[in-house]
Amino acid sequence: MSPVTNARVLFNEIPTGYPGPSTTIYDTSLKIDLENVPLEGGFLVKILVLSMDPYVRGRMRDPSDGNKGPPAFTLGEPMSNYGVGVILRSESQAFKHGDHLYGQFPFQQYYVGKTATEFQILKNEVNLPWSAYVGVCGMPGQTAYHGWKEFAHPKKGDVVFVTAGSGPVGATVIQLAKAEGLKVIASASTDAKVACYWDNVGGETLEAALDGAAVGARFIECGMMSIYNRASYHIKNLVLIFAKQLHISGFIVSSLHHKYLEQFYREIPPKVASGEIKYKEDVKRGLEKTNEALIDAQFGRIHGKSVIIVAEE
Repeated sequence: MSPVTNARVLFNEIPTGYPGPSTTIYDTSLKIDLENVPLEGGFLVKILVLSMDPYVRGRMRDPSDGNKGPPAFTLGEPMSNYGVGVILRSESQAFKHGDHLYGQFPFQQYYVGKTATEFQILKNEVNLPWSAYVGVCGMPGQTAYHGWKEFAHPKKGDVVFVTAGSGPVGATVIQLAKAEGLKVIASASTDAKVACYWDNVGGETLEAALDGAAVGARFIECGMMSIYNRASYHIKNLVLIFAKQLHISGFIVSSLHHKYLEQFYREIPPKVASGEIKYKEDVKRGLEKTNEALIDAQFGRIHGKSVIIVAEE
């Protein structure tokens, strides 16, 4: 077989404010010989699905800025994020031809991996679309599940306030809360005192939630979308944290994998397959749609999980 195109999406410039048309470049200059590319003990993956998540904006920065978050993208190199791919060839004892892997992939069509521990095999015994495994059955769903299990401590009669409820994290939290018989609201303009606040937005919404919080309320912080593309909003009522004896917990999903990941995969995919947990997707087909997906995610124009279908099997 002659070499084929290995299209990529390169990080082209650090945006000021919101990403724009030139933030990334779709590049088709690279070729790959799928039958003969050296694996050197690694594995060749055909990438099927890639995820576009709001936090990706935080990686579009100067790597020398001292930020303690996820590593910055390198200018001129492919972006990366969670995805699903299928093994075409393998010299690794960990994987065989036909295995489907979940993990962080570069935004390109084919990838030679060397570190097996960075990926996990997806069994998909419930026969879900592979795209579900970057959304409700992937990192966003894990964020909702882990955080709810660890920090929500729900009690009968609690009122739960969930921000960004149309996104994959918020939508899953809403369903977990309702499954426990709790009342869920999506606005702080209510007379009901909030006992549990799930926050992926921050800013003025967080300020309003502090005003509406019950004494001893639990605040679960997993993101701050309101500041990804603009200056931070100065929250004016932080005094309520101690005045109302609030419990505020921030977390990164990977820090809770050791406690909940196996349980998550046992419980959530079957519930998704049965329809007990529902999800929506915003699907874009082709790597060339990456910049469009990126901009839509930052401007809040997506309802559901943003996924990029790179290839069919």
